[in-house]
Amino acid sequence: MPASIEVVNLTKSYGNLTAVDSISFSVEKGETFGMLGPNGAGKTTTLEMIEGLKRPSSGSIRVEGIDVRKHPDAVKSIIGVQLQGSTFFEDLSLIELIRVFAACYNRKVDARELLREVQLAEKAHSYARELSGGQRQRLAIAIALVNDPQVLFLDEPTTGLDPQARRNLWELVKLIKRKGKTIVLTTHYMDEAEVLCDRIAIMDHAKIVALDTTHELLAKTGVGSRIEFTASKAPTADMCRTLAGVVGFEHDGETNWLISSDAQATLDALFALARTGSLQMHGLTVRRASLEDAFLKLTGHQLRE
Repeated sequence: MPASIEVVNLTKSYGNLTAVDSISFSVEKGETFGMLGPNGAGKTTTLEMIEGLKRPSSGSIRVEGIDVRKHPDAVKSIIGVQLQGSTFFEDLSLIELIRVFAACYNRKVDARELLREVQLAEKAHSYARELSGGQRQRLAIAIALVNDPQVLFLDEPTTGLDPQARRNLWELVKLIKRKGKTIVLTTHYMDEAEVLCDRIAIMDHAKIVALDTTHELLAKTGVGSRIEFTASKAPTADMCRTLAGVVGFEHDGETNWLISSDAQATLDALFALARTGSLQMHGLTVRRASLEDAFLKLTGHQLRE
């Protein structure tokens, strides 16, 4: 089966600045594909080129077999886009807003049913200005679904939402996926990517530095465990990096984190330091490594840096 999205050697430059540097990837039909990276990594620019909103400097993009550079309007008719920040006609009711956007696509939709799908049926006659942050994000997704798109783009859909609103939106994304839609998601939240995405592309400095499932990303980076300890007297960063099994290190005040490929070997090395007096620990925890640990190993910094 042909891929839903095919990107080959995609580049976007602004003078001497390269925002996206010759990246290639594909997204399968019905897949939820995640893109992670710090601000400025090139995620949003990549999405805007795929959506036909920005013209690439070079490279090719196909969405459902359509060449985006040659036929951007054709692509826009089969995709839905939820942006980081959406602006609505604040004094229209939600039903009126849905109908306005449907008219832009020359489509007739059941506005009430669409609002029901995004858990906003009880707000059908409320004005957009009366909605909470989570409700506005669900409305933005409803509007992105007005034209029954084959591919849905979600650009940081839960940024700024409280934990409960985030999880409600996760369930909505899962529901949309079950209907067979292809979803491309950018996010700043590692747990969100782990829960929602079939595969994840990690971008840094305009390039894709890794692309795979969470499980395979952890396996490929050799990341197995995260060891956290607090210490009034702690080893230096250089000392921590030379401990057996350590593949990554973080430090904040008295709190230290070691990312290890061999937790037993790393713990033995820590206890050996403690016995010599080079380390005075107050607390110690060990847990399974996460996508965040793989990201740190691959890029050398936190997602939000």
